[in-house]
Amino acid sequence: MALYTHHLPAWKKDEVAEIKKNAKDYKLIGLVDMYGIPAQQVQQIRRNLRGKAVIKVTRNTLITHAFNDIGGDVKNLTKFISGHSAIIFTNDNPFKLFKQLEKTKTKMAAKAGEKAPEDIVIPGGPTSFKPGPIVGELQQAGIPAAIEGGKVKIKETKTVVKAGGVISAKLAAVLSKLDIKPMDVGLALQVAFHEGSIYEPSVLAVDETVILGQIQLAARQALALSVEAAIPTKDSMEPLLIKAVRDARGLAIEASIYEKDVVDAIIGKAERESQVIKNLVK
Repeated sequence: MALYTHHLPAWKKDEVAEIKKNAKDYKLIGLVDMYGIPAQQVQQIRRNLRGKAVIKVTRNTLITHAFNDIGGDVKNLTKFISGHSAIIFTNDNPFKLFKQLEKTKTKMAAKAGEKAPEDIVIPGGPTSFKPGPIVGELQQAGIPAAIEGGKVKIKETKTVVKAGGVISAKLAAVLSKLDIKPMDVGLALQVAFHEGSIYEPSVLAVDETVILGQIQLAARQALALSVEAAIPTKDSMEPLLIKAVRDARGLAIEASIYEKDVVDAIIGKAERESQVIKNLVK
């Protein structure tokens, strides 16, 4: 029996054994934060991930026992266990898993005491509210409001809380009335272990469009450099030959080298120069 689990009751040993089996059967082990996710949404997430990933919800202590039993680099995942952690198993790579989990997130109303995931901005302009206590509620939440044309109007666009700031009870109530849902709710990947490496969210949160644009720019710059430096490659050979022909033609015209391909250009150049001289002596 493993050192870390020999003293556990039978049901806990079964939980640990299931984790260890899944860790063996799947290429990726991840930890996800389940905090604040309604049960209905958890079930929907499970359905969306069916056939792609397995989510195991159990006690953090049992996750720790299982990781310690597995040993090796997997033990390093224990330092990422916090709050309402659960384990996710999949054969996808970490980047694909991160993207899939981000797609499961939905917007929900803010609760008092929660931290804003991003700047919360209230746009200025008319609202659907009729004059009443709502004006005072908006003002108490830091939102400039007044009555105009029989309607409540927000006088100017206002950032009511910066990213990371705590949402007050008054602001949470007002945001709900304005139908502003700033909170991202869904499985948040805390860490992923794949093929011997640990991946944190900061590494996995990449903008594919930006990366693709950077690769395309690098390719264009590399091609331009190889052409300018006359480095022949499969991609630069054609533009190199075109440039060589163009340069050779220009040199032949400038040096008046009479070849059949440039005679007309040389004669044209001579005519233009003679016309300039005629204009000067008039």
